[in-house]
Amino acid sequence: MDSALSSPPDSPPVYLPQGEHQRLKILVAGPLGIGKTTLVKSLSQIPTLHTEERMTQAAVGADSLDHDVLREKTTTTVAIDFGRMTLPGDKIVLYLYGTPGQRRFAPLWEGIAFGALGALVLVDTRRLNESWEVMDLIEERGLPYAVAVNIFPDSPTHDLADIRSSLDLAPETPLVTCDAREKHSSLNALIELTAHAITVAGVEVS
Repeated sequence: MDSALSSPPDSPPVYLPQGEHQRLKILVAGPLGIGKTTLVKSLSQIPTLHTEERMTQAAVGADSLDHDVLREKTTTTVAIDFGRMTLPGDKIVLYLYGTPGQRRFAPLWEGIAFGALGALVLVDTRRLNESWEVMDLIEERGLPYAVAVNIFPDSPTHDLADIRSSLDLAPETPLVTCDAREKHSSLNALIELTAHAITVAGVEVS
């Protein structure tokens, strides 16, 4: 298994703030090729850690690559992506863990999910049905989550109310759009999740 650090971010790494702050563990989840690695990399203030394997014929029957967006995919995350960022105000530090979304990784997923405040689930309007598996894992674990519709160039646009209905989301579950390549867009999605998860958990942040 390949484990590697990404290239350094464009700006110098941001060190943990001085003084008191709340450290929170956040999962970034979703099906194969949904943009988890990209989102963690776009948000992290430190060089990100990635654990990837080259996809081989052994994946046939386990992972479907029939969709156009996946046909040229050659590697996949088999453990985690890891990054870290401090939210504006230096009061909340987020540890970001990108996780595989397939149920066969459930034993690994359970370990990664332990102690997490919540999960940001990425979805693609071209293949919403592929998100149900990871959403089931999160709900079984009892984690609060938000859903972010990752915007791809050829993704059809749908009203968020229709997407909420298709995914059968609870009214209180945040649903937003984002571009995983763009830091500010990804940050807005993460803030929605963090606010929701903190409310559900009753965490006090001064």
